[in-house]
Amino acid sequence: MDRATPADLSPIPEAEAPRDCPRCPRLVAFREALRAEHPEWWNAPVPAFGDPQAWLAIVGLAPGKHGANRTGRPFTGDFAGDLLYATLAKYGLSEGTYAAERGDGLKLKGAIILNAVKCLPPANKPEPPEIANCRPFFEGSLAPLPTVRVIVALGQIAHVAAARALGLAPGKAKFGHGAEHVAEDGRILVSSYHCSRYNQNTRRLDARMFEVVFERALALHSESSV
Repeated sequence: MDRATPADLSPIPEAEAPRDCPRCPRLVAFREALRAEHPEWWNAPVPAFGDPQAWLAIVGLAPGKHGANRTGRPFTGDFAGDLLYATLAKYGLSEGTYAAERGDGLKLKGAIILNAVKCLPPANKPEPPEIANCRPFFEGSLAPLPTVRVIVALGQIAHVAAARALGLAPGKAKFGHGAEHVAEDGRILVSSYHCSRYNQNTRRLDARMFEVVFERALALHSESSV
């Protein structure tokens, strides 16, 4: 088993959940079962990954079983990560080569990836109390990132978590692919369909649709820098 802690790997260690976070009994039981089945996997809350001086925060739902829960890095080692990291590379938000493993040397530039829920949920579906239990960690991850001006939320759960963190009422700040909402402090939330295998296979989301969201984020960043 990888004995590193989430804080050991994080650019914002003060915001991370402990390796054996006890807050969600269902997720703890799932974690323990996977530790027994796959002792070589990460099997712990997944820390943030990226640039602590980022202008862009990307918010995902939760670790994937064979992705981040296995490797210990968001979106690393699963189908969703292939599109996300290819898109970040295309727009100059990463350096190095993504090789689907935590030790591949990849670095993000101007971007950081966070998850609304840090632990793997069964069937990739966290329950409302689990999302609420993880909210202090998620919101605590945004707090030490004063240079973040644009947040891209991947999927509705991530959108709601980010909206709450920005002080936006989720009932008014509606989710939609490409939807934009501006917080009182000027930070901008841009939403996208999640880059999951399901959404890509059903053509709800394709690479070009995903790229447009990041092109908009870059445009907003340029506008704010003028």
